[in-house]
Amino acid sequence: MKIEPMQPDKKPVSKKQMGAGAAIVAMLAIATPFVASWEGKSNDPYKDIVGVLTVCYGETRNIQHRRYSDAECSAMLQDGLGDFGEAVAKRNPELRGHPNQWAAATSLAYNIGKSAYNRSTVAKRFEQGRWRSACDNFLSWKYAGGRVVKGLVNRRHAERKICLTNLPKERNLK
Repeated sequence: MKIEPMQPDKKPVSKKQMGAGAAIVAMLAIATPFVASWEGKSNDPYKDIVGVLTVCYGETRNIQHRRYSDAECSAMLQDGLGDFGEAVAKRNPELRGHPNQWAAATSLAYNIGKSAYNRSTVAKRFEQGRWRSACDNFLSWKYAGGRVVKGLVNRRHAERKICLTNLPKERNLK
């Protein structure tokens, strides 16, 4: 391993920052293939079940009406999951260090949006330390366009399964 001299304009990385970087890498290692498999991929923009313009692996932000390359789709997925993962961790910092729960919550937020996630019972239960209840509440997010969608029911069960994997002990609630 070659050690490069530190650049004068760069600050050293703290152990906490390295830990935070490792935590998001662990979360993304779980979330990326999971979300890709549930979202599917379309290189051409289309309107989803509720009429939202979508492309690649479920990306809905800043879509242009053009064909996207596979590399662009992969980059958009990584950027999107990183962005949504950070938003989830900002709302629920207790998820850092718990990659399964963080990945499941990131998948949910990626699918329902940041503001919906922030208001969700899932987020509130994580905040309260009620981990199992948070995981169970994934199952509530099964509606699109005012109706139950079988694909969302299946996805939520899969997210819940990831969420329940290596579940931390709950805080003693009174």
